Amino acid sequence: MGSSKAEVKLSENALTVLMARYLLKDEKERIIETPEEMFRRVARKVALAEALYGGRPSEWEEAFCEIMTNLRFLPNSPTLMNAGKESGQLAACFVLPVGDSMTSIFETLKNAALILQSGGGTGFSFSRLRPKDDIVRSTGGIASGPVSFMKIYNTATEVIKQGGARRGANMGILRVDHPDIIEFIRIKRSRDELTNFNISVAVTDAFMEALKRDEEYPLVNPRTGEHVGSKRAREVFDEMVQSAWATGDPGIVFIDRINRANPTPHIGHMESTNPCGEQPLLPYEACVLGSLNLVAYVRRREAWLPSPVGAGELEQREGAAPTIDWEAFGRDVRIAVRFLDDVIDVNSYPIAAVERMHKGNRKIGIGVMGWADMLVVLGIPYDSEEAFRLAREVMRFITTTAREESVRLAEVRGVFPNFSGSVYDARGMPHPRNATVTTIAPTGTLSIIANCSSGIEPLFSLAYKRRVLDTELLVVNEYFLELAKRLGFYSDELEERIIRTGDVKGVKNVPRKVRRLFRTAHEISPEDHIEMQACFQEFTDNAVSKTVNMPHRATKDDVARAFLRAYERGCKGITVFRYGTAKKGTLVRFADTD
Repeated sequence: MGSSKAEVKLSENALTVLMARYLLKDEKERIIETPEEMFRRVARKVALAEALYGGRPSEWEEAFCEIMTNLRFLPNSPTLMNAGKESGQLAACFVLPVGDSMTSIFETLKNAALILQSGGGTGFSFSRLRPKDDIVRSTGGIASGPVSFMKIYNTATEVIKQGGARRGANMGILRVDHPDIIEFIRIKRSRDELTNFNISVAVTDAFMEALKRDEEYPLVNPRTGEHVGSKRAREVFDEMVQSAWATGDPGIVFIDRINRANPTPHIGHMESTNPCGEQPLLPYEACVLGSLNLVAYVRRREAWLPSPVGAGELEQREGAAPTIDWEAFGRDVRIAVRFLDDVIDVNSYPIAAVERMHKGNRKIGIGVMGWADMLVVLGIPYDSEEAFRLAREVMRFITTTAREESVRLAEVRGVFPNFSGSVYDARGMPHPRNATVTTIAPTGTLSIIANCSSGIEPLFSLAYKRRVLDTELLVVNEYFLELAKRLGFYSDELEERIIRTGDVKGVKNVPRKVRRLFRTAHEISPEDHIEMQACFQEFTDNAVSKTVNMPHRATKDDVARAFLRAYERGCKGITVFRYGTAKKGTLVRFADTD
């Protein structure tokens, strides 16, 4: 299975991130482990689970350490930070229920504080709370509504430091048929409101149908279940568009579609997702995530670029063009499934109810990073039919392989405890160890550690600055610089330009097909952003974190079309972000919650 004794090859930026957030420190904040020791610490802790099933921890410790040390796979940040520490909380994603009582509201707030302190991100649906001005029979007063309690949660999050390693992040969701939906949609137009929240509207199929027909739809008081009025769907939709155009919030989650994909409907109904929207979960459920670095599975990377860019124009090195090493890829998918299943068993859960739910469904979420880099090395433009085809092929391969491995693990370890009554049981499907196996996370800082592009996003910029705690990192695309030097169009002036502007749009001395290959996020149409998300979603168990980037000149109609297209193309949610409109409190949506 390989050895992990070789020194991990890290970029300067990766080392900076590890020193700032991940490597163990003593009581005087002095770093007391190397990156190699960090990966060994994580591998050793996770492999302890093997003993529960008659396996050999030492054997799997080596396999786990090797795949991380060579930066082909990284688990979610809490695992890297906390495995082997006293706290030992290793999951990234949680959803907690918020019931319609003071006891429930503040019990959930207490639980959220424990999760945030441990490094997790938390999602809430506030849809069960009675609307503003509704009656409170126990006191004879009137209710203040869900938004007022979200503000309390936001303030509490502000004072939880999470050990200085990860910023507190929450997702707040409200159903589109809640009477307070307009107040919710508008709340983040104010610069200082809900700065520790992303917010999303839970949009129903009934709403989308009313929107299509330009009709009204009913509002429902969650306390009584009664219809208490109606709104024109178009007016509510326009409010969502206006706020998203101005601030990036709210996003949309298509809640009925999410619940149609719920593998355990007999256990509960999905109400919310984690902070970046890629992980729908049941109340009190958690999930552990990990991401494979796709560019690591391209063989003969030194031979790029291949023929799709133009073999005549862009001279290739000797030998065949780069290809995907599917055998190595599949091997690592299987190791990743085992790794994440082991994480569930060695995890220290901050809340007993979460432990019961997570061990009941054993959800894991394998995702990817380095997608844009893989396309560049293969010579495939991001916004091309070939890229969309490959996206489906790659994600189908990951999910199929991961499910097969989950079934194989179940033969030894048993199916997930809530299997009876699940969709797998009802449909006579193979018996898996895990209710879900794939999720596409944003991989914010993980991609810096692995020195690759983030998640399935296109290249945001060929050069950009990123702040990690108190350190500002300059990231310049190494693939572009290498190609420019090989093909003879590199100059100091060109490098200075991309550092200044972030792209090569309109730079005539850069070959046209190179400009096409290195298109950045704002050069890609919203339709193609959504198409890429839809291609990955088609073969992903959970959901897909993807930002639909728009230039500052984008109109509200552009946002509206994006929302509608995401629904039409089968996405489980959508986030749009118009460049230059960030307000305090919107950037958390794109933070590292993996």
